[in-house]
Amino acid sequence: MISPILANLYLHYALDLWVEAWRKKRARGDMIIVRYADDAVLGFEHRKDAEQFLEQLRERLAKFGLELHPQKTRLIEFGRYAAEHRRKRGEGKPETFNFLGFTHICGTNYQTGKFTIHRKTIGKRMTAKLKEIRAQLRKRMHERVSGTVEWLQQVVRGYFRYHAVPGNCARLRSFRNEVLRSWLKALRRRSQRQRMSWERFNARLASLIPPVQVLHPYPSVRFAAKHSYPR
Repeated sequence: MISPILANLYLHYALDLWVEAWRKKRARGDMIIVRYADDAVLGFEHRKDAEQFLEQLRERLAKFGLELHPQKTRLIEFGRYAAEHRRKRGEGKPETFNFLGFTHICGTNYQTGKFTIHRKTIGKRMTAKLKEIRAQLRKRMHERVSGTVEWLQQVVRGYFRYHAVPGNCARLRSFRNEVLRSWLKALRRRSQRQRMSWERFNARLASLIPPVQVLHPYPSVRFAAKHSYPR
């Protein structure tokens, strides 16, 4: 494992500068790279570019004593025309990929019907976070309710600040509901004599947990705000 700061410094020379040169000298079509620490996603307009790049990337990293993760490295057909091309070949839906906590899926905008990339919180990541919350609730079982409320608010609010992207509301609702059910279960264990019902819990306490709402714009909107060009 390597820290994000060290990875950024090291890979800037081992990867980023080389990718920029490769794009200018070798790529026949458009090419893009998005990297965080030692995780990266690259997009190519032409499959031949992608195949050639992958082969040469392995050689490049080997010079620095590095290698690609065998289970995370793969070529997939993804993008605006992926579904159409695969349908013509009699193949299934475009493959998905995981990056920075989200599963990325080829889809359409529900309002415009145009292509968009849906981002869903990775299921395993959400399950792990919920397991962590349940463990903490058990430890806090006999603490004051006000303290537990404040802690849960911070946890859920922090989770939403990262994961509340457009199109991810279903996962966020599922996360919030599981947090509420776990909290109710902890309260029931705390007081064996008084079994609080789900209806009573919702009426008295559920509203204290932050509601689901989208907190981030679509990537295209954010990109346009950062990279505006004069007309």
